[in-house]
Amino acid sequence: MSNPYQEALGSTLIERTFRERIVLVGVTLGGHSDEETEDGLDELSLLIDTAGADEVARLTQRRDTPDTAYYIGKGKAEELRDVCLALDADTVVFDNELTAGQQYNLERLLGRTALDRTAVILDIFAQNAHTQEGKAQVELAMLRYRLPRLRRGARGGLSQQAGGIGTRGPGETRLEVDRRRIMRRIEKLERDLKDLQRTRHTQRKSRSRSGLASVVIVGYTNAGKSTLLNALTQAGVLAENRLFATLDPTTRRLALPGGEPVLLSDTVGFISRLPHGLIESFKSTLEVASEADMLVHVVDASSVHPENQISAVREVLAEIGADSVPEFIVFNKADLVDDHGASLVEEFHGSVAVSALNKMGLDTMLRRLADRMRSISKVTELLVPYERGDILASVHREGEVVSSELTDEGMRIRARLSDASAGRLREFAVEGSDGENLNHHG
Repeated sequence: MSNPYQEALGSTLIERTFRERIVLVGVTLGGHSDEETEDGLDELSLLIDTAGADEVARLTQRRDTPDTAYYIGKGKAEELRDVCLALDADTVVFDNELTAGQQYNLERLLGRTALDRTAVILDIFAQNAHTQEGKAQVELAMLRYRLPRLRRGARGGLSQQAGGIGTRGPGETRLEVDRRRIMRRIEKLERDLKDLQRTRHTQRKSRSRSGLASVVIVGYTNAGKSTLLNALTQAGVLAENRLFATLDPTTRRLALPGGEPVLLSDTVGFISRLPHGLIESFKSTLEVASEADMLVHVVDASSVHPENQISAVREVLAEIGADSVPEFIVFNKADLVDDHGASLVEEFHGSVAVSALNKMGLDTMLRRLADRMRSISKVTELLVPYERGDILASVHREGEVVSSELTDEGMRIRARLSDASAGRLREFAVEGSDGENLNHHG
């Protein structure tokens, strides 16, 4: 199909108008391998594409330690400048984190914007934040990132040019920003997010009072979390084959095999070296993982290094205090690998392989999840008077009845209940029965 703009302006010009041309730079420091550097650049290239730009070249260098002035050596920086000139590149992006001084020195030498991995991730988050809380979280992270990078004497300079990667979003986009104004804005955002956090906490308490267990989907970005949530609950969440397509969590009710209902939530995707400032800003959103009864850890089975993705996710979980929550690993996109994920399932005991897109293996996954939920739930013994049919109905609705017995006093029931349900039904608990945990972590 012909494009009228392309016909009028020419294919090169129209593409050049909308897509930045980026040169990627990776440095292999002591203790790391060249393969790790290339893997990092491959992922950075995907981030660049998601942000709406094109990689036109990449440079690598091996060093024992970063150069204090340019991160790369002066000679390599001059080579980088020549490459940018030859390819008419707009921006240089380092896979390593630059200091404010290094960024400033590079921009003066190169004559164009120099960014790092963190700036690219923040830019993508800015594009994908849609809710009030999501936008506030991204703006806060951006301002915290930009505050130490304000530079003196750079009026009209090349840093933080209008438009392009690293400059989008609801935060400040000009170089010359009054530091006090930014600090006031940061303080206001922190207050606003605390208010939103209280609202979210109230909502979670309301859900907790419902007596339903909480299952939270976590995983590397683009592993298929939203697709899985949609396949299981028809949630209608945006699911695209790109990084960080969704930032705002969604919660839906899910009935497990056997009838036990749970609340299933997704989270923002994680990534290797997820900026600490971003984790701090999104902590109120990520708290849903630390308060869960079970984490469904979705892994891309077609990834070249799924083990590295698992490690990256677990690092973030540890940072937000969710590393003690029981974990159920689900290898998604199994239809894209030759053995349909069998080798990964064998390597990671207790895991399952599925294809959320094709709905392959979901029945097995749900049965395993139900088994895991039962294994971590407590068995509480209750004595319910026969006239309290409402309580009997509540036990059946909120938990799983293990056994029941007719007695002179009423119905004696042993049931697996969540802590919230067990607490609400405490007056009917048999004395001395505080809940028996049959198999804590399955």
